[in-house]
Amino acid sequence: MSTRPISDTLRHIGGGVFIDMASEKMSELVTAVADRGKSGTLTLQITVKKASRGGAMNVTGKVTVKKPAEELMEALLFATPEGNLVADDPHQHKLDLKIAGDKPAGADQLKTA
Repeated sequence: MSTRPISDTLRHIGGGVFIDMASEKMSELVTAVADRGKSGTLTLQITVKKASRGGAMNVTGKVTVKKPAEELMEALLFATPEGNLVADDPHQHKLDLKIAGDKPAGADQLKTA
């Protein structure tokens, strides 16, 4: 007698719902891995225990997916003496920058050597 493929048994769990659910979860995992570039896992847990009558076995299945974590959002902020966070370094002096306008008067009269 040869061993039957496990896929035959999986199709019986939950009347076929288990294997369909596992297929859907696999698709979700593949999409998440493709989007995030990190690995994830799909775990199929099959529990087998002897039923109370005859030679019957009670087989249950559980699907667990661990998708890759989403990228964390971050900001570089500076602490103030009061314990607040701000975008500009409070220890650095601000420069009084101005937008340069047109050529200053008389710039055309400058001679180059």
